[in-house]
Amino acid sequence: MNVERSGIRPGEARHPDESTQEIIARDRNGAPAWAREVSYEYLGSEDIDKARYTEAAFADAEFKRLWTRTWQMVCREDQIPDTGNYYVYDIGPYSFIVVRTDDGSICAHYNACLHRGTKLKPSATEGSAIDLKCPFHGWTWNLDGSLKDIPERWDFQHLAGRKMCLPQARVETLAGFVWVNMDPAAPDLKTYLGKKALAHLDAWKLENRYIYLHVQKSYPANWKLTMEAFMEAYHVGDTHPQVAPANGDVNSQYDIYDEHVNRFISTLGVVSPKLKGKYTEADIIENFTLGDSSSLGGKKPELKAGERARQVMADMFRNMFETATNSDLSAVSDSELLDTYSYTVFPNLFLFPGISLPMIYRFRPDARDHRRTIYEVMFMRPKPRNGEFETAEVQKLADHQSFAEAEGMDPGFGKILDQDTDNLYAQQEGLEASAKMGLTLADYQEIRVRHFERTVDKYIAMEPFVPRIENLQP
Repeated sequence: MNVERSGIRPGEARHPDESTQEIIARDRNGAPAWAREVSYEYLGSEDIDKARYTEAAFADAEFKRLWTRTWQMVCREDQIPDTGNYYVYDIGPYSFIVVRTDDGSICAHYNACLHRGTKLKPSATEGSAIDLKCPFHGWTWNLDGSLKDIPERWDFQHLAGRKMCLPQARVETLAGFVWVNMDPAAPDLKTYLGKKALAHLDAWKLENRYIYLHVQKSYPANWKLTMEAFMEAYHVGDTHPQVAPANGDVNSQYDIYDEHVNRFISTLGVVSPKLKGKYTEADIIENFTLGDSSSLGGKKPELKAGERARQVMADMFRNMFETATNSDLSAVSDSELLDTYSYTVFPNLFLFPGISLPMIYRFRPDARDHRRTIYEVMFMRPKPRNGEFETAEVQKLADHQSFAEAEGMDPGFGKILDQDTDNLYAQQEGLEASAKMGLTLADYQEIRVRHFERTVDKYIAMEPFVPRIENLQP
């Protein structure tokens, strides 16, 4: 397609090279139907107001309207497998103790004592407990949130007849994840995600994965700005020039599914359309970088005359990942093995469910500074056949540290993450300084950004929902 010709309607232009679907159609192990879907929608071409990234008032509105109404991934079920296991999830000013109760169910208690408000468990911690006891005066609750003990109860006769149970957020489990939502009136999680996205999530079988590496770092940029740095492959050529010889960046595919989920597919094992003729099939293999290269032992395949690098890499990865992870990947397509599948689950989650790049990104705003974001990267592997695995503890990096310094991180991929996040300093400061009042987006390659911000606007237009005991009653 000639992208310069007149008469093309907004959003219809595509890079004139072969499409993502044409690339994966040539794979030996064909992609499933859900991978062959195309679901783009033109959503307008207007600028995005920069105030949403720079104004504290906008962040305050998000805490009262958006974060209190949306489903958020807290942890893996594997992280709280047994009675008393808990995980503390913090989002802005809110904090929850997500705990496995005596009957095996999961509760998400607001992490605050009903006496004088002290946090029952420290933020960002996990562990095991027989009950939930306030460290200040000893008020204690059972794991299900029912009141267990008030020291010196004789002095609280005025509480007679009040249950004093810990208020709870809603909890659902899906794909091996634990999710919470503060709003009793919000749709259930499956409705929130939509039928198409649910079908994809079911196909990936993420409940059969585990987190083997978890790294966290804080950045001086708004959480939405930070998320949007990962929503397109348009930046690859200039931000990650070292991977362009093995990455089909500008012919990536972008899809939209309902309000809360979007996707892109970026093919790997092919030369960027912008570099065609400059690199050989052998160069593709030489320049390929994986998120989980530790499984490959640093080896790269040899290319015989007439072979396609993409196919040779797919065959090698299938064999080596099976051996390294003690898992069966015979039913997995070449595209699932190689390509970057990225799903954004609104508001703050990215799922990269492929085999060569099996990651989760989570972004959380700093409650005290709307220009700062907590960014987490979690790598996943298939659970071994013998069921023996251990979920990784989070490694927290300082501002000055590189992702490559995290223990277990592939150095090449750590550099890629540094390149992505280094842009954020300049972007946040540039927006603050700019006389231009909005961000200008591409109609196709940045459609995920526009789709995401449209959903932000939907929640900002709502009335505030501030969780209180009286409005959390069923």
